This record gives sequence, structure tokens and C-alpha cells, in this order.
Amino acid sequence: MDYIKLLKRANEVAKESRENGNTPFGAVLADPNGNILMEQGNAEHDLHDATAHAERVLASRASQTYDKDFLKDCTLITTCEPCPMCTGAIYWSNIGRIVFGITEERLLRMTGADEKNPTFKMGAKNVLETGQKDIEVIGPIPEIEEDVVGPHLGFWAGQ
Repeated sequence: MDYIKLLKRANEVAKESRENGNTPFGAVLADPNGNILMEQGNAEHDLHDATAHAERVLASRASQTYDKDFLKDCTLITTCEPCPMCTGAIYWSNIGRIVFGITEERLLRMTGADEKNPTFKMGAKNVLETGQKDIEVIGPIPEIEEDVVGPHLGFWAGQ
């Protein structure tokens, strides 16, 4: 599976999210062959829902569309490491792999104290270690980091 290509598409979704007035995050769901099944940007502004993170909304949509046995062989590719809420949604939907471009820690360095994104310092692997499912986590992907950072430049207070 070409993670760089999929991360580049997720980053295009993040750019579209920002252009639509939402925070600059994007995610895609890929089948076992790397074909994109779904795309999702953050939708907090669109849905008036503070929990409308790209990963959580995508996991929810996937869970409503696909069988859990199918999803265990799918991959959620996201620009930034999923927060604990999103990681939980991925866990419950039974998506078997997470790939992310930059860490939650890197995101926190960009967002600082901006109230639009009071992120955690937990990381998806730490959340999943407490669960009972074996979900693979791949990331960060250094080759894509500067691309992923791009949509965030000038967006957060204090940058």
C-alpha cells in the first residue's frame, strides 16, 4: 500500500476542510488493496459539532457502511495522529490499521494553546494499548511531514 500517496490525498482533504472554514485535518479510508473508499475532512463548522473530527466522522461513516470483518483489513490514513476520541472511534468501528503523517506532539507544538484544538499528549498507540484489539499503528511518516504541516501554517493563534 502506498502510504505516501494516500497521505497526500488526506492532506488535500485537509486543505479543502480549511477552505470550507473547518480546521485543517483530513482522513481517508483505504481497502486492503489501497483503493480509497471514503474521504473526510474536519466538519465541526459544517455540522456545528465539536466532535466532528475527520477521523471520528470517517470511522462512524465506515461503521455504518461496511461490515466489521471487512473493516479489520482496512486502513484509516490521516494527516495527524488521531486524538483519544478518534482513536476510540476507530477501535470501535474495527478498522485494523491507522497510518498518520505527524504525531499529536508535533501538532501540539503547532497549535499551542489555541482553544480551537486543545489536543492531548497521549498518542494513539497509548490509547490502543489499553484495548483488547490488535490495531496496527504506523506513523509518523517523515517523508510527508512538511506537506502535512502546510495547511496548518498561519491557521492557529500564535503562529
